Amino acid sequence: MATGTSNIREDQAATPQESSLACIEQGTLRARALASTVKQQDRMGFARRAVFSAVFAYWRQLQIASDRSWPLRNPPLDVEHFSVPDEAAELFANIGHAAAKLDVMDAGYAIGVLYTAMMPGGYRTRHGAFYTPPALCEGLLDMATEAGVDWRTARILDPACGGGAFLSPVAQRMARSMGDCEAKTVLKSIERRLLGFELDPFAAWMSQVFLEVTLADLCLQAGKRLASVVRVCDSLEQKVEGEKFHLVVGNPPYGRVRLSTEMRNEFRRSLFGHANLYGLFTDLALRFARKGGVIAYVTPTSFLAGEYFKALRGLLCREAPPVSIDFVAKRKGVFADVLQETLLATYKRGGKSCSGKVHFLSPGRGGSVLRTAAGSFNLPGDPSRPWLMPRTEAQGALLRRVDEMPYRLADYGYTVSTGPLVWNRHRASLRDRPGMGRYPLIWAESVRPDGVFSFRAEKRNHKPYFEPKPKEEWVVTEYPCVLLQRTTAKEQCRRLIAAELPASFIAEHGAVVVENHLNMIKPLDGTPKVAPAALAVLLNSDVVDQVFRCINGSVAVSAYELKALPLPLPENMAEIERLVNKRADRATLERAVERLYGREAG
Repeated sequence: MATGTSNIREDQAATPQESSLACIEQGTLRARALASTVKQQDRMGFARRAVFSAVFAYWRQLQIASDRSWPLRNPPLDVEHFSVPDEAAELFANIGHAAAKLDVMDAGYAIGVLYTAMMPGGYRTRHGAFYTPPALCEGLLDMATEAGVDWRTARILDPACGGGAFLSPVAQRMARSMGDCEAKTVLKSIERRLLGFELDPFAAWMSQVFLEVTLADLCLQAGKRLASVVRVCDSLEQKVEGEKFHLVVGNPPYGRVRLSTEMRNEFRRSLFGHANLYGLFTDLALRFARKGGVIAYVTPTSFLAGEYFKALRGLLCREAPPVSIDFVAKRKGVFADVLQETLLATYKRGGKSCSGKVHFLSPGRGGSVLRTAAGSFNLPGDPSRPWLMPRTEAQGALLRRVDEMPYRLADYGYTVSTGPLVWNRHRASLRDRPGMGRYPLIWAESVRPDGVFSFRAEKRNHKPYFEPKPKEEWVVTEYPCVLLQRTTAKEQCRRLIAAELPASFIAEHGAVVVENHLNMIKPLDGTPKVAPAALAVLLNSDVVDQVFRCINGSVAVSAYELKALPLPLPENMAEIERLVNKRADRATLERAVERLYGREAG
């Protein structure tokens, strides 16, 4: 098995911290390449053996530096079944040596990233194995403190503790809060009040190792090693036993999961449609948190607005309303390999307030995270509806203006659905040229960024016409509507990109077929109260784009979220229709929409 060079040269011009981190980062890249050469069925075993080698070297270096002789805890037995070549062993030992020069929180995170980097992709996705950077852990624990957690007395649970990203800094805060007590008393208190659940036995072992490193000085003073506080188990099968917790904290796993009938019944109060692991873990936290207790979680932002999470939103509002929500403004530089938009949130069990504070987080120097106030939020009267949250201070002012706007697309006479054609399921009906019984096929590229409809099919595999078979007539659309792109990213200058599908185009071709990368905003019945062209202008405006950003939590522009957009009084759209008919320029139209939203505040 080729490893390339196993020596990791540190940058002499960098600080010791930077050099060690660079060493581990380079080593992790090589380790990932090594793991990719291993048979798929052996990947997890190889990853665990490799990380064990790094942890063993890490532990040994710390023991030498502190003149201690405590042996490393035994790992799960399956680690012994795999071996690594000598060159690879040297690579992993060098990673462990570099980690020993870091703060324990940074070392734990770096080795955790090494572990996940070597996992098979399918395993990592199924188990949602993404470890939390130390700066975000500390930020969430600060939020928990603000929400009322007393580290001196609190019972604390991390139901998905992974490699100990939260257990270690939690234990550190617990120890500091009891600085006036004897070491044995402090250690006994932590062992009694701190608990972690973890499904992966190897990750649980890592968690316990780094927790013991965190409390090493305390253990030395007390003359005893830390008892195990990590339980290897399936958290979702655990029942509350005895006293509940003052804080349930962590970064639960993400991803859709197929539930047994028994498990679906167990969590039915928080489910609507597909189940997602982090939604289940949020429900679990509500069960384990005591009244007045705090839940502090790192989760994707998608639960704020997604239809599949509307039961969970309603449950949270009834049992544990949010206190504070911090958005991770930039994934790059904060998380390793995480594609979803992410937030940090605290909830108060038994709380009554339906309002809270919002901040956004951005990467600072040296792995730090900067926290900037973005304003406040109020939950909707029906909390199962999407929660509007400002991401910037300017958006906070905007939401205060639209908070009481009761009008939605349904009040304009429209509904929203996804374009019906999934083209790769109907390849045989795609055509290059027009003809009898064929209709224009409308792709997402036909909705131009400037909000103009332009019939085209220029991308690979895109053909301009569709000839439906007798059983495919349901994909045909015979009425004008507004088309809107279904997938956009927050980094784009506009999230809402809409265009009117003109009645004249329908009349010319008789009908069209709309592909499913477009949303169709179509009349409910008869003539809508607002013309499609005016509605397209409204959706393409900067102000409505900002409102949508306060709702949306993913790259998908969903029909459910579009239906929830707060809109001006339908009768007030007459001004926009007049300007559209006069072919007013974009700047004039933008000012008109801004006046509508400003006027609604009164």
